[in-house]
Amino acid sequence: MSLREQISADLKTAMKAKEMDRVAQIRGITAKIKDLDVAARAKGGEIGDADIVPMLRSMIKSRTESATMYRDGGRPELAEKEEAEIATIKSYLPPEMDDAALETAINEAVAETSASSMKDMGKVMGVLKARFGASLDMGRVNGVVKAKLS
Repeated sequence: MSLREQISADLKTAMKAKEMDRVAQIRGITAKIKDLDVAARAKGGEIGDADIVPMLRSMIKSRTESATMYRDGGRPELAEKEEAEIATIKSYLPPEMDDAALETAINEAVAETSASSMKDMGKVMGVLKARFGASLDMGRVNGVVKAKLS
């Protein structure tokens, strides 16, 4: 089952169970997917799971920032709402690589590209992206690669 089909099925299930908060959260995700569809149609292409995963990661990032601002501003009820949305969005992401596996993958990419300095970071990131695609959180990887090459 594709990610799009999974989201659609979960929306139907939430609607039948009358879980209105979850329905609203999933509708937000489907709206973003439709935005991607429209943009892809303008370019003459279609989107797949590989395009949806980075969009979900960006949604999590923006909601995390919002939750932090709400907590700092003394609005814990709004922060909790954002955190509930984060949990829903994370349920559609592939499982993240653990630290040991990530370190191994980065070491292999560094060895493969013969990277020795920050100038070679793009090569290493390119190899990792080609090998793992959307299943890898490039934001998380970025910091580890920088530390490795510094």
